[in-house]
Amino acid sequence: MCEELRRKRKWSPTNTNPSLSSFSSSHSHSLSFILIILSHPLKLQGSTSNHHHPFLSIPYCCDHTLKSTPISYSQILLTLQLLQTKTKMASPPDTSKTIKLERYNSYIRKVNSTKLLNASSKLLFRATLLIALVLVFFFTFNYPPLSDTTSHHFHTHSHFLTSAFGGGGAWERQVRHSAIPRRPNGFTVLVTGAAGFVGSHCSLALKKRGDGVIGLDNFNSYYDPSLKRARQALLTQHQIFIVEGDLNDAPLLTKLFDVVPITHILHLAAQAGVRYAMQNPQSYIKSNIAGFVNLLEVSKAANPQPAIVWASSSSVYGLNTENPFSELHRTDQPASLYAATKKAGEEIAHTYNHIYGLSLTGLRFFTVYGPWGRPDMAYFFFTKDILHGKTIDVYQTQEGKEVARDFTYIDDIVKGCVGALDTAEKSTGSGGKKKGPAQLRIYNLGNTSPVPVGKLVSILENLLSTKAKKHIIKMPRNGDVPYTHANVTMAYKDFAYKPTTDLATGLRKFVKWYVRYYGIQSRLKKENELPEDSA
Repeated sequence: MCEELRRKRKWSPTNTNPSLSSFSSSHSHSLSFILIILSHPLKLQGSTSNHHHPFLSIPYCCDHTLKSTPISYSQILLTLQLLQTKTKMASPPDTSKTIKLERYNSYIRKVNSTKLLNASSKLLFRATLLIALVLVFFFTFNYPPLSDTTSHHFHTHSHFLTSAFGGGGAWERQVRHSAIPRRPNGFTVLVTGAAGFVGSHCSLALKKRGDGVIGLDNFNSYYDPSLKRARQALLTQHQIFIVEGDLNDAPLLTKLFDVVPITHILHLAAQAGVRYAMQNPQSYIKSNIAGFVNLLEVSKAANPQPAIVWASSSSVYGLNTENPFSELHRTDQPASLYAATKKAGEEIAHTYNHIYGLSLTGLRFFTVYGPWGRPDMAYFFFTKDILHGKTIDVYQTQEGKEVARDFTYIDDIVKGCVGALDTAEKSTGSGGKKKGPAQLRIYNLGNTSPVPVGKLVSILENLLSTKAKKHIIKMPRNGDVPYTHANVTMAYKDFAYKPTTDLATGLRKFVKWYVRYYGIQSRLKKENELPEDSA
């Protein structure tokens, strides 16, 4: 065995100073050599000591006889250094940094995947919600309720849907059916404020003569909305459809022009009342100015543009002292915000006529009264208070004179509105561009016979067979004017306007309607009863 070991390591037993070249270049041989060194005692050269010292002697045989061959200490250190170098060269490369980078990239991928999943979930939820809303709107438009007694809340909600999405098939069919003229060369008229006092009467008159009529009204609560709903029901009986919407809703107005070819507009929607302007001034700006401008904006862009007849007011004469009031008199001294908004409307009309070629006719109404009237008017609440035994306030001027008004019956006003429509020329613009001069007119529509308010009370006392409890007070400085008197020469000349109803006759018709509508036991004298009023 010793001979075999010597042969493998190529050692000579007589060699007492082995060099590094005597070791094998093989890593395994070097390791074997070191193990032998560490496993057996070494002896220093020339030492006579019998004790063993590590790394100072090396055996040459593996038998039980421990014979040693001395070697130098530096040779051993050199050998160890050589082995350490070879070990480093043979060790695998450090992969710790690569592993850490792979772990970080894996973490980033997981985070990005989570974010993408969350974003996808949100997008899917929103898309599902949008589809559900579209389906709800679709079924709402195409399957409207059959009942005419639907609550006001539903009317408001359905208007929102109509305004937001332009209406559905059923809605469009109603609009078209109402707008179809029944006479040769008949008009298709959009009547704003159709559920109002003047608007409902004009709508009925136009429909009865064969014109197509589309109504627009927002049914606001300035006075009892139930009266407006009753007027709406009356128009429905005559196949007149009222779109519930606001003048400031431009998409809704545009949709109406898209559905039917509107030839004329009778613009009667407004915030009325002189005294209420002191309580809610913004409502007058929104309706009488902003709403009017919005209507003109939509009209100017239409092709063809409609001819427009609209309601101004006798209030524009304000502090004017010339009588009777003429269209040529100054109107730059309004006495109330209501009057100021109507005067602003006249100036705005002039602007749109001049720039865009819209045909515009303004009508200055003088104290309109009659059946289906407004509860905020003196003749209306006087009737109510007299019947209920309440005291009524009768105004006098600051000088102690009686206040007088040019009371004009509703049928005469309707004739003036229809006459203005019949004589209105076509607008000259198209798609917002003026192509030539267009018609611009302003007219008084009154009765030409001012009546003191005291006389009005006396007529009502006679018709109601009840004595009024009168409280005579000075007129407050709240915007009212003491006297109105219309000169209607221009209206008579251009479309034969001629009022025919005196105050006593008109109030008789009003009282008869009033007691019937409110279910009051009539105390009218037999001689005061008249046949049913056609309006």
